[in-house]
Amino acid sequence: MKKILLVFGTRPEAIKMAPLVKEFQKYPEIFDTKVCVTGQHRQMLDQVLSVFNITPDFDLNVMSSNQDLYDITAKVLLGMREILKISKPDTVFVHGDTTTSTATALAAFYSNTKIAHIEAGLRTYNLQSPYPEEMNRQLTDRLCDYCFAPTELSRKNLLQEKIEPHKIFVTGNTVIDALFMAIDIIKKQPELEQKIIKQFLNEGFKINSSKKYILVTGHRRENFGEGFLNICKALKIIAVENPNIDIVYPVHLNPNVQKPVFEMLGGISNIYLISPLDYLPFVYLMQNSCLILTDSGGIQEEAPSLGKPVLVMRNTTERPEAVEAGTVLLVGTETEKIIENVNLLINDNQKYCQMSQAINPYGDGKASERTVNIFTNLPNE
Repeated sequence: MKKILLVFGTRPEAIKMAPLVKEFQKYPEIFDTKVCVTGQHRQMLDQVLSVFNITPDFDLNVMSSNQDLYDITAKVLLGMREILKISKPDTVFVHGDTTTSTATALAAFYSNTKIAHIEAGLRTYNLQSPYPEEMNRQLTDRLCDYCFAPTELSRKNLLQEKIEPHKIFVTGNTVIDALFMAIDIIKKQPELEQKIIKQFLNEGFKINSSKKYILVTGHRRENFGEGFLNICKALKIIAVENPNIDIVYPVHLNPNVQKPVFEMLGGISNIYLISPLDYLPFVYLMQNSCLILTDSGGIQEEAPSLGKPVLVMRNTTERPEAVEAGTVLLVGTETEKIIENVNLLINDNQKYCQMSQAINPYGDGKASERTVNIFTNLPNE
């Protein structure tokens, strides 16, 4: 029996690792599956665990107020030393680009434990964009024994970096698995859908089938300051020029986001600044939007499966496959460019259809199944 430990700490990681946890748990005769959370995001992480009915076996609970990258890295590294001594896994699975993933991979490396990286090979090759995620990805891939890449481009990045070919496997992205699971959960529970709709009403926003809305998210560290000011200017002009369209913005709790957003966008009648959302309400909001403005990585992967054009408010992306496929357009944080491209999608039906009907390059919702199949058939070393 293979002893595996899946480790994650943030909401995006939890969303993307949850389908893999559930898939491994289907085979108790093959895998002794354990889950460790670091609590890098606490409340948001716990909510995702609840949605997917996952109970961690270990919880480092590292989150504290005013912590920085030094704090998180040190706490996770030292905490994982003890967890690895207790659990003695054959392989540790980490995900993506977080400080949790890199510190966990380093701890596993120090203990001579094999490391598997889910969502390996994503690159911008600019260590400052996104910061610190690009550095985290590169370090984690360098440490690991198995790289589960979501796309062929990710595989090519790894090969270019001299990662041995036999360590790399292309699976698709588990975020699509999670998205389909979430849609299914909502679909099977009409009372849950009504609860979600009521939640939006309590925030002052009513989903109206006769009125379109643009969904906005923004939280990236590299956009703090001038970037967010430019984004807010653009949203204000778009709202004023298009009174027949609503803008819905679940505002991240970071003060660097909250301050400019509420100062510049508060009080505009067709802009709804709502509280951060749990995973299922957010999926529902994506499903019913007309287009999405974001600086998030995961949304670039999810939204195309829902037929939603995505404008990415960043100058670089580690997910160029979506840009090449035509489901995503990079617009940066220049006010004029954001306005121009939003207006284009609002007014040009041909352009809108072209983006909304493009095929999602990130997979078909079976990435977790492929990953477990591959891992099951790996030779015991």
